[in-house]
Amino acid sequence: MKDIQDIIINRRSIRKYKTDAVSQSQIEKLLEAAMYAPSANNLQPWHFVVVTERNLLNSIMDIHPYAKMLKNAPLAILVCADQQIEKTEGYWVQDCSAAIQNIMLSAYGMDLGSVWLGVYPRQERMLSIKKLFNLPQPIHPLSIIAIGHPDEQKELPERYLKERIHLNQW
Repeated sequence: MKDIQDIIINRRSIRKYKTDAVSQSQIEKLLEAAMYAPSANNLQPWHFVVVTERNLLNSIMDIHPYAKMLKNAPLAILVCADQQIEKTEGYWVQDCSAAIQNIMLSAYGMDLGSVWLGVYPRQERMLSIKKLFNLPQPIHPLSIIAIGHPDEQKELPERYLKERIHLNQW
């Protein structure tokens, strides 16, 4: 198991994958990590569509202009929210984003690669994804995460910028 600081800092967005399948136990661990994310009022408004069928992965590529990496990725997870569950309007985006981050960190911890493909707030993408996956009315897609065994390595950029830190006030 990797150190959590290592996982946070070294995780990169991976867009090239080997075609090897992601195991069922790995998928379950990814979803478990997602469901332990924090959420407003602990309401956990998320739903997850696990996508392993090649025809569906290909259909996502037809809908999403930046999803070409799904050509080789064996897995995608569609992260959605049920607006009927939330108490305070709009917090579903933050709640599901925390779940997405947990999935991506967990993937890296298991030597898998991932990349976040935004769906919300692009209405045309949201409508097309809702239709493709037969999402019921109160369910809103936030993003798709491509996941697989990495077929690329990325350099670690310097992102710690002291000029962006303000103590007590601007």
